[in-house]
Amino acid sequence: MHADIHLQLHALTAAELHHEAAATRPLPTAAATPMRVQLGWKLVEFGLKLAVTPPRTATTLA
Repeated sequence: MHADIHLQLHALTAAELHHEAAATRPLPTAAATPMRVQLGWKLVEFGLKLAVTPPRTATTLA
């Protein structure tokens, strides 16, 4: 199969899948949003701790 045709078929299939996913996507509920926000902030906090905390140095036994 020619590469251009393969890319066009892939683009069409991807567009159909995106359209189908958008049509069946459940609407976010008010109860689900705060949990997602809390989880997001916890992940940000954890990432900042990893970025700010200096790495531990390995201790050698002599």
